[in-house]
Amino acid sequence: MTITLSDQDKSTLRIAAYGAVTLMAAAGAAGKPHRGAADGSIALGSATGLVGHVLAEYPKGKDLAGKSVAEIADRVLPALTAAMNLLHQQDPAEAGNFRGAVLVAVETAQVRQGRPSPATAAMARKITEALDAAGAAGADSGTVPEAAAGQDRPELQRAIEEIVESGFVGVSLRVHDERGEWAGSAGARELGGTAKPPIDGHARIGSNTKTFTATLVLQLVAEGKIGLDTPAADYLPEFGLDRRITVRMLLQHTSGLFNFTGEVYDDGTIVPGIAIPYGTTGKEWVDDRLRTYRPQELVELALSKPARFEPGTGWSYSNTNYVLARLLIEKVTGRSLAEEMRRLILGPLGLSGTLLPDASPEIPEPHAHAYYRYEDAGEHKTIDITRQNPSWISTGGDMISTTQDLHTFISALLGGTLLPAPLLAEMCTPHPTGIPNMDYGLGVFVVTTDDGTLISHNGAAVGHAALMYSTPDGSKTLTAALNCVDDAGLSIAAAFQKAQQRLLNEVFRGGQADPAQPTG
Repeated sequence: MTITLSDQDKSTLRIAAYGAVTLMAAAGAAGKPHRGAADGSIALGSATGLVGHVLAEYPKGKDLAGKSVAEIADRVLPALTAAMNLLHQQDPAEAGNFRGAVLVAVETAQVRQGRPSPATAAMARKITEALDAAGAAGADSGTVPEAAAGQDRPELQRAIEEIVESGFVGVSLRVHDERGEWAGSAGARELGGTAKPPIDGHARIGSNTKTFTATLVLQLVAEGKIGLDTPAADYLPEFGLDRRITVRMLLQHTSGLFNFTGEVYDDGTIVPGIAIPYGTTGKEWVDDRLRTYRPQELVELALSKPARFEPGTGWSYSNTNYVLARLLIEKVTGRSLAEEMRRLILGPLGLSGTLLPDASPEIPEPHAHAYYRYEDAGEHKTIDITRQNPSWISTGGDMISTTQDLHTFISALLGGTLLPAPLLAEMCTPHPTGIPNMDYGLGVFVVTTDDGTLISHNGAAVGHAALMYSTPDGSKTLTAALNCVDDAGLSIAAAFQKAQQRLLNEVFRGGQADPAQPTG
Protein backbone atom coordinates (compact mmCIF):
# COMPACT_ATOMS: atom_id res chain seq x y z
CA MET A 1 0.00 0.00 0.00
CA THR A 2 1.34 3.44 -0.95
CA ILE A 3 1.21 6.11 1.71
CA THR A 4 1.34 9.79 0.95
CA LEU A 5 2.05 12.04 3.89
CA SER A 6 2.18 15.81 3.58
CA ASP A 7 4.75 17.86 5.45
CA GLN A 8 2.00 18.75 7.92
CA ASP A 9 1.18 15.06 8.43
CA LYS A 10 4.84 14.32 9.12
CA SER A 11 4.99 17.21 11.58
CA THR A 12 1.94 15.77 13.38
CA LEU A 13 3.67 12.38 13.70
CA ARG A 14 6.82 13.94 15.11
CA ILE A 15 5.00 16.22 17.56
CA ALA A 16 2.89 13.27 18.72
CA ALA A 17 5.77 10.81 19.22
CA TYR A 18 8.41 13.11 20.68
CA GLY A 19 5.73 15.05 22.55
CA ALA A 20 4.65 11.85 24.30
CA VAL A 21 8.22 11.41 25.52
CA THR A 22 8.34 15.06 26.62
CA LEU A 23 5.05 14.58 28.52
CA MET A 24 6.41 11.59 30.40
CA ALA A 25 9.60 13.46 31.27
CA ALA A 26 7.67 16.54 32.45
CA ALA A 27 5.21 14.51 34.50
CA GLY A 28 8.06 12.69 36.22
CA ALA A 29 10.16 15.78 36.88
CA ALA A 30 10.95 14.62 40.42
CA GLY A 31 13.12 11.89 38.90
CA LYS A 32 15.61 12.47 36.07
CA PRO A 33 13.55 14.18 33.38
CA HIS A 34 16.35 15.08 30.98
CA ARG A 35 17.76 11.56 31.03
CA GLY A 36 14.26 10.11 30.74
CA ALA A 37 13.50 12.29 27.74
CA ALA A 38 16.76 11.28 26.07
CA ASP A 39 16.13 7.57 26.70
CA GLY A 40 12.58 7.83 25.38
CA SER A 41 13.69 9.68 22.27
CA ILE A 42 16.36 7.06 21.56
CA ALA A 43 13.72 4.35 21.93
CA LEU A 44 11.71 5.93 19.12
CA GLY A 45 14.50 4.71 16.89
CA SER A 46 12.88 1.27 17.13
CA ALA A 47 10.26 2.45 14.66
CA THR A 48 10.67 0.93 11.23
CA GLY A 49 9.14 1.50 7.82
CA LEU A 50 7.76 4.88 6.84
CA VAL A 51 7.10 5.84 10.48
CA GLY A 52 10.76 5.22 11.33
CA HIS A 53 11.91 7.44 8.47
CA VAL A 54 9.57 10.25 9.50
CA LEU A 55 10.61 10.15 13.17
CA ALA A 56 14.30 10.07 12.24
CA GLU A 57 13.89 13.50 10.66
CA TYR A 58 12.74 15.15 13.93
CA PRO A 59 14.37 18.60 14.09
CA LYS A 60 16.73 19.52 16.89
CA GLY A 61 14.69 22.56 17.93
CA LYS A 62 12.12 21.07 20.31
CA ASP A 63 9.39 23.72 20.56
CA LEU A 64 7.75 21.90 23.47
CA ALA A 65 10.68 22.48 25.82
CA GLY A 66 10.06 24.75 28.79
CA LYS A 67 6.27 24.50 28.69
CA SER A 68 4.03 23.23 31.47
CA VAL A 69 2.61 19.71 31.47
CA ALA A 70 -0.86 21.13 30.75
CA GLU A 71 0.42 23.14 27.77
CA ILE A 72 2.24 20.13 26.35
CA ALA A 73 -0.75 17.84 26.89
CA ASP A 74 -3.12 20.27 25.15
CA ARG A 75 -0.98 19.99 22.03
CA VAL A 76 0.36 16.45 22.18
CA LEU A 77 -2.64 14.31 23.17
CA PRO A 78 -4.79 15.49 20.24
CA ALA A 79 -1.75 15.06 17.97
CA LEU A 80 -1.43 11.42 19.05
CA THR A 81 -5.05 10.78 18.10
CA ALA A 82 -4.67 12.67 14.83
CA ALA A 83 -1.50 10.71 13.97
CA MET A 84 -3.26 7.39 14.52
CA ASN A 85 -6.22 8.56 12.44
CA LEU A 86 -4.18 9.54 9.41
CA LEU A 87 -2.11 6.33 9.55
CA HIS A 88 -5.18 4.11 10.04
CA GLN A 89 -6.75 5.72 7.01
CA GLN A 90 -3.78 4.91 4.79
CA ASP A 91 -2.13 1.81 6.26
CA PRO A 92 -3.23 0.08 9.52
CA ALA A 93 0.13 -1.69 9.72
CA GLU A 94 1.95 1.64 9.92
CA ALA A 95 -0.57 2.78 12.55
CA GLY A 96 0.32 -0.27 14.64
CA ASN A 97 4.01 0.39 14.10
CA PHE A 98 3.59 3.98 15.28
CA ARG A 99 1.54 2.97 18.33
CA GLY A 100 4.09 0.36 19.37
CA ALA A 101 7.03 2.73 18.96
CA VAL A 102 5.35 5.42 21.10
CA LEU A 103 4.46 2.97 23.88
CA VAL A 104 8.00 1.57 23.97
CA ALA A 105 9.36 5.11 24.20
CA VAL A 106 6.88 5.97 26.98
CA GLU A 107 7.92 2.91 28.97
CA THR A 108 11.60 3.65 28.41
CA ALA A 109 11.17 7.25 29.61
CA GLN A 110 9.89 5.91 32.95
CA VAL A 111 12.71 3.44 33.63
CA ARG A 112 15.03 5.86 35.43
CA GLN A 113 12.29 6.93 37.80
CA GLY A 114 12.17 3.53 39.47
CA ARG A 115 8.63 2.97 40.68
CA PRO A 116 6.41 5.22 38.52
CA SER A 117 4.70 8.06 40.40
CA PRO A 118 0.90 8.46 40.17
CA ALA A 119 1.54 11.36 37.80
CA THR A 120 3.61 9.34 35.33
CA ALA A 121 1.28 6.37 35.54
CA ALA A 122 -1.68 8.65 34.82
CA MET A 123 0.17 10.27 31.93
CA ALA A 124 1.06 6.89 30.42
CA ARG A 125 -2.63 5.99 30.59
CA LYS A 126 -3.63 9.25 28.88
CA ILE A 127 -1.11 8.70 26.10
CA THR A 128 -2.44 5.18 25.53
CA GLU A 129 -6.02 6.46 25.52
CA ALA A 130 -5.09 9.16 23.01
CA LEU A 131 -3.48 6.57 20.73
CA ASP A 132 -6.57 4.40 20.90
CA ALA A 133 -9.17 7.19 20.91
CA ALA A 134 -10.29 7.18 17.30
CA GLY A 135 -8.22 4.71 15.32
CA ALA A 136 -10.88 2.01 15.23
CA ALA A 137 -13.64 4.47 14.37
CA GLY A 138 -11.55 5.95 11.57
CA ALA A 139 -10.79 2.52 10.14
CA ASP A 140 -14.44 1.49 10.19
CA SER A 141 -15.84 4.66 8.67
CA GLY A 142 -13.06 5.61 6.32
CA THR A 143 -13.14 9.13 7.72
CA VAL A 144 -10.81 10.98 10.02
CA PRO A 145 -12.62 12.29 13.11
CA GLU A 146 -11.56 15.58 14.64
CA ALA A 147 -8.49 15.28 16.84
CA ALA A 148 -9.96 17.26 19.71
CA ALA A 149 -11.13 15.30 22.74
CA GLY A 150 -14.80 14.73 23.29
CA GLN A 151 -16.25 14.33 19.81
CA ASP A 152 -18.06 11.16 20.92
CA ARG A 153 -20.12 12.94 23.62
CA PRO A 154 -22.25 15.50 21.73
CA GLU A 155 -24.62 15.89 24.68
CA LEU A 156 -21.76 17.22 26.84
CA GLN A 157 -20.55 19.56 24.14
CA ARG A 158 -24.09 20.81 23.70
CA ALA A 159 -24.42 21.38 27.46
CA ILE A 160 -21.37 23.64 27.66
CA GLU A 161 -22.40 25.53 24.54
CA GLU A 162 -25.76 26.23 26.17
CA ILE A 163 -23.95 27.48 29.29
CA VAL A 164 -21.99 29.94 27.15
CA GLU A 165 -25.25 31.09 25.59
CA SER A 166 -26.59 31.78 29.10
CA GLY A 167 -24.01 34.52 29.62
CA PHE A 168 -20.56 33.01 30.19
CA VAL A 169 -17.56 33.93 28.08
CA GLY A 170 -16.20 30.37 28.08
CA VAL A 171 -16.42 26.94 29.68
CA SER A 172 -14.02 23.99 29.88
CA LEU A 173 -15.40 20.66 31.08
CA ARG A 174 -13.82 17.34 32.00
CA VAL A 175 -15.81 14.19 32.81
CA HIS A 176 -14.58 10.78 33.94
CA ASP A 177 -17.26 8.09 34.05
CA GLU A 178 -18.09 4.57 32.94
CA ARG A 179 -17.63 5.67 29.32
CA GLY A 180 -14.08 6.87 29.93
CA GLU A 181 -12.68 10.40 29.85
CA TRP A 182 -14.21 13.34 28.01
CA ALA A 183 -12.85 16.87 27.82
CA GLY A 184 -14.02 19.82 25.79
CA SER A 185 -14.53 23.57 25.77
CA ALA A 186 -16.93 26.14 24.36
CA GLY A 187 -17.13 29.89 24.04
CA ALA A 188 -14.11 32.16 23.98
CA ARG A 189 -10.80 32.44 25.74
CA GLU A 190 -11.09 36.25 25.61
CA LEU A 191 -13.93 38.71 25.08
CA GLY A 192 -14.24 39.41 21.39
CA GLY A 193 -11.92 36.55 20.49
CA THR A 194 -12.59 33.41 18.49
CA ALA A 195 -10.19 30.97 20.18
CA LYS A 196 -11.90 28.59 22.58
CA PRO A 197 -10.77 28.35 26.20
CA PRO A 198 -7.90 25.87 26.61
CA ILE A 199 -9.32 22.46 27.51
CA ASP A 200 -6.94 22.10 30.44
CA GLY A 201 -5.99 25.70 31.04
CA HIS A 202 -5.27 27.30 34.40
CA ALA A 203 -8.11 28.92 36.34
CA ARG A 204 -8.57 30.49 39.74
CA ILE A 205 -10.53 27.81 41.59
CA GLY A 206 -11.91 29.87 44.47
CA SER A 207 -13.27 27.86 47.39
CA ASN A 208 -12.10 24.55 45.98
CA THR A 209 -8.99 25.73 47.84
CA LYS A 210 -10.79 24.75 51.04
CA THR A 211 -10.89 21.07 50.07
CA PHE A 212 -7.13 21.04 49.44
CA THR A 213 -6.51 22.81 52.75
CA ALA A 214 -8.81 20.54 54.77
CA THR A 215 -7.12 17.49 53.23
CA LEU A 216 -3.73 18.84 54.26
CA VAL A 217 -4.90 19.44 57.84
CA LEU A 218 -6.25 15.89 58.01
CA GLN A 219 -2.97 14.53 56.66
CA LEU A 220 -1.20 16.30 59.52
CA VAL A 221 -3.77 14.77 61.88
CA ALA A 222 -2.75 11.39 60.46
CA GLU A 223 0.91 12.27 61.12
CA GLY A 224 0.07 13.08 64.73
CA LYS A 225 0.97 16.77 64.41
CA ILE A 226 -2.57 18.12 64.84
CA GLY A 227 -5.51 16.97 66.96
CA LEU A 228 -8.84 17.26 65.19
CA ASP A 229 -10.70 18.00 68.43
CA THR A 230 -7.93 20.04 70.03
CA PRO A 231 -8.65 23.74 70.67
CA ALA A 232 -7.25 25.80 67.81
CA ALA A 233 -5.97 28.21 70.45
CA ASP A 234 -3.44 25.59 71.55
CA TYR A 235 -1.70 25.96 68.18
CA LEU A 236 -2.36 29.69 67.66
CA PRO A 237 -2.27 31.29 71.12
CA GLU A 238 -1.39 34.71 69.70
CA PHE A 239 -4.96 35.35 68.55
CA GLY A 240 -6.77 34.79 71.83
CA LEU A 241 -9.29 32.45 70.20
CA ASP A 242 -12.24 31.11 72.18
CA ARG A 243 -10.93 27.82 73.55
CA ARG A 244 -14.16 26.09 72.64
CA ILE A 245 -13.23 26.41 68.95
CA THR A 246 -11.59 23.17 67.82
CA VAL A 247 -9.70 22.38 64.63
CA ARG A 248 -12.71 20.36 63.51
CA MET A 249 -14.94 23.44 63.86
CA LEU A 250 -12.63 25.45 61.60
CA LEU A 251 -12.84 22.84 58.84
CA GLN A 252 -16.59 22.35 59.36
CA HIS A 253 -17.56 26.05 59.52
CA THR A 254 -19.07 25.63 62.97
CA SER A 255 -16.71 27.98 64.83
CA GLY A 256 -19.07 30.96 64.62
CA LEU A 257 -16.18 33.28 63.71
CA PHE A 258 -17.01 36.41 61.72
CA ASN A 259 -16.29 36.10 58.00
CA PHE A 260 -13.65 38.72 57.14
CA THR A 261 -15.25 39.20 53.70
CA GLY A 262 -18.44 40.34 55.45
CA GLU A 263 -21.59 38.84 56.94
CA VAL A 264 -25.22 38.96 55.91
CA TYR A 265 -27.49 38.11 58.85
CA ASP A 266 -30.90 36.47 58.74
CA ASP A 267 -32.68 39.79 59.29
CA GLY A 268 -30.91 41.32 56.28
CA THR A 269 -28.32 43.23 58.28
CA ILE A 270 -24.99 43.50 56.47
CA VAL A 271 -21.75 43.87 58.41
CA PRO A 272 -18.89 44.59 55.99
CA GLY A 273 -15.37 43.25 56.27
CA ILE A 274 -12.55 44.04 53.85
CA ALA A 275 -13.30 45.59 50.45
CA ILE A 276 -14.53 42.80 48.18
CA PRO A 277 -15.66 42.76 44.53
CA TYR A 278 -19.32 42.50 45.50
CA GLY A 279 -21.82 44.86 47.06
CA THR A 280 -20.93 48.46 47.75
CA THR A 281 -17.15 47.96 47.72
CA GLY A 282 -16.79 46.75 44.12
CA LYS A 283 -15.17 49.93 42.77
CA GLU A 284 -12.83 50.09 45.79
CA TRP A 285 -11.76 46.49 45.15
CA VAL A 286 -11.11 47.22 41.47
CA ASP A 287 -8.91 50.19 42.27
CA ASP A 288 -7.00 48.26 44.92
CA ARG A 289 -6.95 44.79 43.33
CA LEU A 290 -3.16 44.48 43.47
CA ARG A 291 -3.00 45.22 47.20
CA THR A 292 -1.42 42.58 49.43
CA TYR A 293 -3.19 41.40 52.58
CA ARG A 294 -1.43 39.14 55.06
CA PRO A 295 -3.34 36.23 56.65
CA GLN A 296 -2.84 37.60 60.18
CA GLU A 297 -4.39 40.90 59.09
CA LEU A 298 -7.52 39.13 57.85
CA VAL A 299 -7.86 37.08 61.03
CA GLU A 300 -7.39 40.12 63.27
CA LEU A 301 -10.12 41.97 61.36
CA ALA A 302 -12.49 39.02 61.81
CA LEU A 303 -11.74 38.75 65.51
CA SER A 304 -12.47 42.45 65.99
CA LYS A 305 -16.10 41.72 65.08
CA PRO A 306 -18.68 39.86 67.20
CA ALA A 307 -18.93 36.12 66.57
CA ARG A 308 -21.97 34.99 64.65
CA PHE A 309 -22.85 32.31 67.24
CA GLU A 310 -21.35 30.33 70.10
CA PRO A 311 -18.77 27.75 68.93
CA GLY A 312 -20.39 24.50 67.81
CA THR A 313 -23.99 25.76 68.02
CA GLY A 314 -24.58 26.57 64.35
CA TRP A 315 -23.17 26.49 60.83
CA SER A 316 -22.04 29.49 58.80
CA TYR A 317 -19.63 29.58 55.89
CA SER A 318 -16.66 31.73 56.93
CA ASN A 319 -13.41 32.25 55.05
CA THR A 320 -11.81 33.14 58.37
CA ASN A 321 -11.87 29.47 59.36
CA TYR A 322 -9.61 28.50 56.48
CA VAL A 323 -7.15 31.34 56.90
CA LEU A 324 -6.75 30.12 60.49
CA ALA A 325 -6.26 26.60 59.10
CA ARG A 326 -3.43 27.93 56.93
CA LEU A 327 -1.75 29.63 59.89
CA LEU A 328 -2.20 26.49 61.97
CA ILE A 329 -0.50 24.34 59.30
CA GLU A 330 2.41 26.76 59.08
CA LYS A 331 2.76 26.94 62.87
CA VAL A 332 2.88 23.19 63.53
CA THR A 333 5.12 22.34 60.55
CA GLY A 334 7.42 25.35 60.50
CA ARG A 335 6.97 25.48 56.73
CA SER A 336 4.78 27.51 54.39
CA LEU A 337 1.41 26.20 53.28
CA ALA A 338 2.75 25.93 49.74
CA GLU A 339 5.69 23.77 50.86
CA GLU A 340 3.43 21.44 52.83
CA MET A 341 0.94 21.26 49.97
CA ARG A 342 3.73 20.23 47.62
CA ARG A 343 5.04 17.65 50.11
CA LEU A 344 1.76 15.90 50.82
CA ILE A 345 -0.56 16.54 47.86
CA LEU A 346 0.81 18.26 44.77
CA GLY A 347 4.06 16.29 44.57
CA PRO A 348 2.68 12.80 45.27
CA LEU A 349 -0.19 13.30 42.81
CA GLY A 350 1.90 15.07 40.17
CA LEU A 351 -0.39 18.11 40.12
CA SER A 352 1.93 20.23 38.02
CA GLY A 353 -0.84 22.64 36.99
CA THR A 354 -1.80 23.54 40.57
CA LEU A 355 -0.19 26.28 42.60
CA LEU A 356 -0.66 28.52 45.61
CA PRO A 357 -0.01 32.06 44.38
CA ASP A 358 0.03 33.78 47.81
CA ALA A 359 0.20 37.46 46.78
CA SER A 360 1.28 37.01 43.15
CA PRO A 361 -1.23 38.40 40.63
CA GLU A 362 0.03 36.17 37.84
CA ILE A 363 -1.68 33.09 36.42
CA PRO A 364 0.29 30.66 34.21
CA GLU A 365 -0.43 30.14 30.55
CA PRO A 366 -2.56 28.81 29.08
CA HIS A 367 -5.64 30.37 30.64
CA ALA A 368 -8.93 31.98 29.77
CA HIS A 369 -9.44 35.60 30.78
CA ALA A 370 -11.59 37.01 33.59
CA TYR A 371 -13.50 40.28 33.45
CA TYR A 372 -15.25 42.74 35.73
CA ARG A 373 -17.95 45.28 34.90
CA TYR A 374 -18.50 48.35 37.07
CA GLU A 375 -19.66 51.95 37.01
CA ASP A 376 -17.23 54.83 37.41
CA ALA A 377 -18.49 58.43 37.45
CA GLY A 378 -21.61 57.37 35.59
CA GLU A 379 -19.66 55.47 32.94
CA HIS A 380 -19.94 51.68 32.59
CA LYS A 381 -16.60 49.96 32.18
CA THR A 382 -15.56 46.36 31.58
CA ILE A 383 -11.96 45.53 32.35
CA ASP A 384 -9.72 42.45 32.21
CA ILE A 385 -8.99 41.36 35.81
CA THR A 386 -7.16 38.15 35.02
CA ARG A 387 -4.22 39.64 36.92
CA GLN A 388 -5.37 40.21 40.49
CA ASN A 389 -3.74 39.78 43.89
CA PRO A 390 -5.63 36.88 45.52
CA SER A 391 -4.28 37.57 49.02
CA TRP A 392 -7.55 39.35 49.84
CA ILE A 393 -9.24 35.94 50.02
CA SER A 394 -6.13 33.95 51.07
CA THR A 395 -6.83 30.29 51.85
CA GLY A 396 -10.53 30.98 51.56
CA GLY A 397 -10.06 30.66 47.80
CA ASP A 398 -6.72 31.70 46.30
CA MET A 399 -5.45 28.58 44.51
CA ILE A 400 -4.98 28.07 40.77
CA SER A 401 -5.49 24.69 39.09
CA THR A 402 -6.75 22.89 35.99
CA THR A 403 -9.72 20.62 35.34
CA GLN A 404 -7.31 17.70 34.97
CA ASP A 405 -5.62 18.37 38.29
CA LEU A 406 -8.98 18.83 40.04
CA HIS A 407 -10.09 15.46 38.70
CA THR A 408 -6.84 13.78 39.78
CA PHE A 409 -7.12 15.34 43.23
CA ILE A 410 -10.76 14.57 44.04
CA SER A 411 -10.52 11.08 42.55
CA ALA A 412 -7.38 10.28 44.58
CA LEU A 413 -8.84 11.82 47.73
CA LEU A 414 -12.12 9.90 47.64
CA GLY A 415 -10.37 6.78 46.36
CA GLY A 416 -8.37 6.62 49.60
CA THR A 417 -4.96 7.64 48.28
CA LEU A 418 -4.45 10.70 50.47
CA LEU A 419 -6.12 9.91 53.80
CA PRO A 420 -6.56 6.87 56.05
CA ALA A 421 -10.08 5.47 55.79
CA PRO A 422 -11.24 6.73 59.23
CA LEU A 423 -10.20 10.31 58.47
CA LEU A 424 -11.71 10.19 54.99
CA ALA A 425 -14.96 9.03 56.61
CA GLU A 426 -14.74 11.98 59.05
CA MET A 427 -14.20 14.34 56.13
CA CYS A 428 -17.31 13.12 54.31
CA THR A 429 -19.60 12.87 57.35
CA PRO A 430 -22.37 15.42 56.72
CA HIS A 431 -23.15 18.18 59.20
CA PRO A 432 -26.44 20.10 58.72
CA THR A 433 -26.08 23.50 57.07
CA GLY A 434 -29.70 24.54 56.77
CA ILE A 435 -29.38 24.35 52.99
CA PRO A 436 -31.82 21.77 51.56
CA ASN A 437 -30.07 18.56 50.46
CA MET A 438 -26.64 20.08 51.00
CA ASP A 439 -24.64 19.39 54.15
CA TYR A 440 -20.99 20.05 54.94
CA GLY A 441 -18.24 17.71 56.04
CA LEU A 442 -14.66 18.85 56.59
CA GLY A 443 -13.81 20.93 53.54
CA VAL A 444 -16.42 19.29 51.30
CA PHE A 445 -20.13 19.63 50.61
CA VAL A 446 -22.14 16.42 50.85
CA VAL A 447 -24.91 16.76 48.27
CA THR A 448 -28.00 14.54 48.36
CA THR A 449 -29.73 13.83 45.04
CA ASP A 450 -32.53 11.49 43.99
CA ASP A 451 -29.84 9.18 42.66
CA GLY A 452 -27.51 9.16 45.66
CA THR A 453 -24.78 11.28 47.20
CA LEU A 454 -22.15 13.50 45.61
CA ILE A 455 -19.06 14.97 47.25
CA SER A 456 -18.35 18.45 46.01
CA HIS A 457 -16.83 21.86 46.39
CA ASN A 458 -17.17 24.72 43.96
CA GLY A 459 -15.54 28.09 43.87
CA ALA A 460 -15.77 31.53 42.29
CA ALA A 461 -12.86 33.95 42.05
CA VAL A 462 -14.04 37.16 40.34
CA GLY A 463 -14.43 36.33 36.68
CA HIS A 464 -13.26 32.74 37.11
CA ALA A 465 -15.15 29.80 38.61
CA ALA A 466 -14.48 26.11 39.09
CA LEU A 467 -16.70 23.07 39.69
CA MET A 468 -15.58 19.82 41.32
CA TYR A 469 -18.05 16.95 41.83
CA SER A 470 -17.52 13.23 42.45
CA THR A 471 -19.29 10.11 43.52
CA PRO A 472 -18.22 9.12 47.07
CA ASP A 473 -15.75 6.52 45.79
CA GLY A 474 -14.05 8.90 43.35
CA SER A 475 -14.93 6.77 40.33
CA LYS A 476 -17.07 9.32 38.50
CA THR A 477 -16.07 12.98 38.42
CA LEU A 478 -17.03 16.28 36.86
CA THR A 479 -14.60 19.18 36.90
CA ALA A 480 -15.07 22.45 35.06
CA ALA A 481 -13.61 25.93 34.70
CA LEU A 482 -15.69 28.93 33.64
CA ASN A 483 -14.75 32.49 32.75
CA CYS A 484 -17.17 35.37 32.72
CA VAL A 485 -17.83 39.07 33.16
CA ASP A 486 -18.40 39.55 36.90
CA ASP A 487 -19.85 42.60 38.66
CA ALA A 488 -20.66 43.97 42.09
CA GLY A 489 -24.25 42.76 41.87
CA LEU A 490 -23.26 39.15 41.10
CA SER A 491 -25.40 39.27 37.96
CA ILE A 492 -23.90 36.01 36.76
CA ALA A 493 -24.97 34.13 39.92
CA ALA A 494 -28.28 32.81 38.60
CA ALA A 495 -26.64 31.59 35.38
CA PHE A 496 -23.85 30.00 37.45
CA GLN A 497 -26.39 28.03 39.49
CA LYS A 498 -28.18 26.90 36.33
CA ALA A 499 -24.85 25.93 34.74
CA GLN A 500 -24.01 23.69 37.69
CA GLN A 501 -27.42 22.08 37.55
CA ARG A 502 -27.26 21.61 33.78
CA LEU A 503 -23.95 19.75 34.07
CA LEU A 504 -24.99 17.69 37.10
CA ASN A 505 -28.12 16.53 35.31
CA GLU A 506 -26.17 15.59 32.19
CA VAL A 507 -23.30 13.79 33.90
CA PHE A 508 -24.86 12.21 36.98
CA ARG A 509 -28.51 11.84 35.92
CA GLY A 510 -28.21 11.03 32.24
CA GLY A 511 -29.79 14.29 31.16
CA GLN A 512 -32.79 14.08 33.50
CA ALA A 513 -33.88 17.36 35.02
CA ASP A 514 -33.98 17.73 38.79
CA PRO A 515 -35.16 21.25 39.61
CA ALA A 516 -34.93 20.61 43.34
CA GLN A 517 -31.23 19.82 43.19
CA PRO A 518 -29.13 22.37 45.11
CA THR A 519 -26.31 24.08 43.28
CA GLY A 520 -23.67 24.60 45.96
